[in-house]
Amino acid sequence: MTHLLHLDASGRSESFSRRLGETFVADWRATHPDGVYTYLDLVADPVPPIDEDRVRLATQSSVNGVRDIATMDQIAVGAPELARSWAATRPLVEQLLAADVLLLGVPMYNFTVPAAFKAWIDRVTLPWLPLKGKSAVVLSARGGAYGPGTPREHFDFYEPYLRAYFSVLGLDDVTFVHAELTHATVMPFLAQFRDQHETSHTAALDAVHALATRVRTETPS
Repeated sequence: MTHLLHLDASGRSESFSRRLGETFVADWRATHPDGVYTYLDLVADPVPPIDEDRVRLATQSSVNGVRDIATMDQIAVGAPELARSWAATRPLVEQLLAADVLLLGVPMYNFTVPAAFKAWIDRVTLPWLPLKGKSAVVLSARGGAYGPGTPREHFDFYEPYLRAYFSVLGLDDVTFVHAELTHATVMPFLAQFRDQHETSHTAALDAVHALATRVRTETPS
């Protein structure tokens, strides 16, 4: 049974990245009627940012050679501050490990990912976290244009960062869908790029429709 974990990190309730995610989920549900769907809105229900206790938790994980949740439970129970930090972390790690497919609605903010999404990354990431065999679809909306050949191509720290992050954790099946020039719909000085935005948005929708029906159905055992 396929398990889809869907995260949204846009500060806007009607954002392009959220709407792309809604389209994906509708198609995915139609083709996976028995699938399990878990949703997290990282803005409405923010993940606590890392603090000293969370850093200590990661350190103890490495020092003690932790490789699974059960062993992490044993390490955390020995110290109240670690137990509190692990209590805030464990449910998110369980959700991530249970998922076969990650659907990430993450807009570009200031050339990279939003703080709400980075907080989730920092909270769930542990040295032993295994993501090999899972797949991820990243839906991004960008106010400008940052694709290959554009003047601001080198300003894109978003996709290289996420590719590097997932690669380190063994997740190589990552697909990015970008809707660019979204600010052209509201910014008068970008009005000349509205046609380019529509082209990009249409291509993103087409990609979402296709991906929702063919993403990996189950994590290999």
